[in-house]
Order: sequence, then structure tokens, then C-alpha cells
Amino acid sequence: MINGMEAARFGVAHLDRIALHYAEMGPEDGPLIILLHGFPDTCLGWGKQMPILAKAGFRVIAPDQRGYGVSGKPRGVKAYDLDELAEDIVALGAHFGETRLRVVGHDWGASVAWWLSSTRPERMEKAAMINAPHPAIWKQAMYADKTQRKKSRYVKAMRMRVLPEMAIRCRNFGPFIKTLKAASREGVFDGEIEAYRKAWSEPRALTSMLHWYRALLKKELPKAPGRIETPVLLIWGEKDEFADVSLARQSIALCERGGTLFFADGSHWVHREEAQPINDMLITFLQSDQDM
Repeated sequence: MINGMEAARFGVAHLDRIALHYAEMGPEDGPLIILLHGFPDTCLGWGKQMPILAKAGFRVIAPDQRGYGVSGKPRGVKAYDLDELAEDIVALGAHFGETRLRVVGHDWGASVAWWLSSTRPERMEKAAMINAPHPAIWKQAMYADKTQRKKSRYVKAMRMRVLPEMAIRCRNFGPFIKTLKAASREGVFDGEIEAYRKAWSEPRALTSMLHWYRALLKKELPKAPGRIETPVLLIWGEKDEFADVSLARQSIALCERGGTLFFADGSHWVHREEAQPINDMLITFLQSDQDM
């Protein structure tokens, strides 16, 4: 079992729109927290957060988002549009009896949390985002910002069909494993690598995961995103090799009620590296009835 996930309960939420596999910890009558992983992660990437949040009394649900692991994998790029991804989480919350959501997201999971906060504010109680800017700011910077253009070259490469899948699969997912190992000074365990490789090898999983990027590249996003009223906590490792820290500052500037936690030596995987202070801040933020 992955470190930190020994006590997890696993299940499948059969929603009207899709089936989502999930890990769960904590009391069933506790306040619901939904943790959203990024690319190329799965629910298992929250091993340093789930036990701590559960111990604090939360009911913690970490789904494999659509396209990942054994969750549903609809065909076609349009199925991975941000609106579809966001509605999955609204439906997942309703499945567990919550109409107002507290969401924590990393990477693409944070993009979904940003999009929920922008487009479905009536369904959002609070949102914490880890190392991902608002998707509209991210996409604009891919083309307009010199530093971010360089950091986002891999995203534009995803536009091609079939070839990225072939390159990744023929190397036995080596690029994904290298990213996880190199981008985090915390590293990953051998057991984790095998679990990830199994998840990536599920039928249609790799193409579905890449479709998240392809859908973003096709989507028309506002050049000037509106103000966000949802209370937001933005956590950021400043040595992120995929997103420039300037995008973090632009994103939090959108928020009416926003707080930040920056780590000068943190990488893209800062929630693994700085788990204790991040968990402490998440608990304070998510438990508090007051805004940031």
C-alpha cells in the first residue's frame, strides 16, 4: 500500500454522468473535503494529506478524476472540457450529500477548483489551490509571457494526436516517472511507482489524461477573468518548473477573499515536500467559519 494510504477505504461513486473511483478517510459524519489530484497523479498522491485531515475530523474524499485509473473514460477531447470536469465534482459532492463544497486541488485539480470558483460560486464554500494558476491566466501566459512559454512547451506538444501516447508508452511511462522523481525533492517510493504505472496502463487512460490538455488548448477562455468571491487559499512552491510564480500572484489578485502560503524552496510537488505546514494551514482554513 502507498505510504499514508493504509487506512483508506476505496469505492466507486456511480454518478448520473460518470463513475468515479475514490479513496476515503475520516468519519462519515464529518465535514466533507474533496481532494483533486493533478497530472499524472491519482488519488494516491494525497497520502500525506488524507490521514491528517481525517484525524482533524473531516470526511476526506479523493477521487481519481475522469480519465484516470479505473474511473470513467469517455471518448473524445470535448469530454475533458473544464466545464465537464467541474460538473463531475459538483455531482460527486451531491453524491455524498453536500451542495456546498470545500475543495483542495493540486495542478490540474487546482485548475478545476479555480474553474468551479469562477463558474459555480453558488456551489463553493471554500477552495485551496496548490501550484496551479487560474486556467484563463495560465493559457494566456502560455502565449504572451516569455518565461511561461518556455515552461509550457510540453503543453503545446500535447496538441498532437497519437504521437505523445506512443512516446510515453514505448518508454514504459518513463517521462511521467522522471517528472515525479525530478520535480520533487521528496521523491516517490518504489511501491508508488508501480501503482502509478498500473493506473496509467488502464485501457484508454493515457489518451484520456492527455485529452485534459487538448481540451484546454481548444477552449475559449476569458482574457479578463471575473472576480472570485469564494474564499481561496493559494499554496505555491516557487521553484515550480511548470508554472511561473507571477501567475500565482495574478491569480490570487482575482480573489475578493484570498490568502497565500509561498515556499521559496518548494517545487511543483510542494504538498509532498512541506506536508506539515501545508496540512496545518489547510486545517485552519477549512475549519474556520471566517474568510481569509
